Amino acid sequence: MIEIKLSQGAKPGHGGVLPAAKVSPEIAAARGVPLGQDCVSPASHSAFSTPLEMMDFIRRLRDLSGGKPVGFKLCVGHKTEFMALVKAMLESGVTPDFIVVDGKEGGTGAAPLEFTDHLGTPMREGLVFVHNCLVGAGLRDRVRLGASGRIVTAFDMVCALALGADWCNSARGFMFALGCIQSLSCHTDKCPTGVATQDPLRQKALVVEDKAARVRNFHESTLAALAELIAAAGVEHPADITRERVMKRVDASGVLSFEDLYPELARGELLSGDGGDSYARPWARARADSFAPAARDTA
Repeated sequence: MIEIKLSQGAKPGHGGVLPAAKVSPEIAAARGVPLGQDCVSPASHSAFSTPLEMMDFIRRLRDLSGGKPVGFKLCVGHKTEFMALVKAMLESGVTPDFIVVDGKEGGTGAAPLEFTDHLGTPMREGLVFVHNCLVGAGLRDRVRLGASGRIVTAFDMVCALALGADWCNSARGFMFALGCIQSLSCHTDKCPTGVATQDPLRQKALVVEDKAARVRNFHESTLAALAELIAAAGVEHPADITRERVMKRVDASGVLSFEDLYPELARGELLSGDGGDSYARPWARARADSFAPAARDTA
């Protein structure tokens, strides 16, 4: 499958940098970049600049790849920007096969601290918003949703599935199993555990035979825990977990279900002009021909 990366939870709106020290001959050959120079990834795509152009790009990728599933990943920012994509789907008739919703809690030791701490929508709220927009536009059955952003435990997966995810992406737990100690030195080529470095000497700290078993055990144990949680909830499949089955303490004496905390739109509700102000107002300003919202009505 092909995933178009619009933004990353740890640093939405920011490109990436692979420092020259980490650009080995092997990486330079694989990525087609100069050896010994910083490899800078821009924060935007040159193939499209509007939602409609992006839908056309998705169509072209699907055609040129022989029908491979094509989707995109994003950390939700302005509501109107994602709603503009939904309107472009409706206008063009092109829908992605999948969308991965990353949360602001997504991690990388190479992200600017201000971005990691303050930018982007948390995963649960972003997932609910994307799910609701697709349901409200009558498109949810055509798009699969993945969830990403500090998903480590089986219960993290249960929560994401209850809020609308069809599957979960998990990196952090596997990185821990591999030996990551969150030294935040990913971009320096001096990772002390050998996980994020191209330095042959430092790589020796990562003993593949030992770490492979640890990663496998973590994976198997997490899925076993998920199966137990699903059974304890009284359902037969992870897809059967619904919002009313997950409870959350909201204050010292209050407990609410996800159903109460995260209301779900009805199918087609956005198209009928409903959905409440939190959805109806940005929907009215979203445009299929531009990521910029229409001017506010000051009348």
